[in-house]
Amino acid sequence: MKRKIAIACDHAGFEYKEILKKELGEQFEIQDFGTYSTDSVDYPDFVHPSATSVENGENELGILICGSGNGVQITANKHQKIRCALCWMPEIAELARQHNDANMISIPARFISKEQAIEIAKKFLSTAFEGGRHQTRVDKIAFC
Repeated sequence: MKRKIAIACDHAGFEYKEILKKELGEQFEIQDFGTYSTDSVDYPDFVHPSATSVENGENELGILICGSGNGVQITANKHQKIRCALCWMPEIAELARQHNDANMISIPARFISKEQAIEIAKKFLSTAFEGGRHQTRVDKIAFC
């Protein structure tokens, strides 16, 4: 059974989203939350539904893409159970999973190559949370 992942983007991330869907589609069941073109959009309209799907367990992990990666990351992290990391290299994605139990990442399409985006996504999706001393820290992240 394929692991389920959410993916969403704004207009600046649309091309990268389509590339990632092709690259990851054989290994993962991908739920695409949009956007579906390069027409200008408001990224929260796509990020909130994708983050909710990870938060409620409908999807295990999520990938967000926008120009800088910042807007989508900030939006996703408004969700209580989301830990979204801005990743611009595979090593950051790996550490975000290992140490922070990140369940979503954001990718800055305007600052990395398509090949780098693929490497980042693959590293994120293939890395497990280490737990142990990191679990205590992750447990302290939520503020309510």
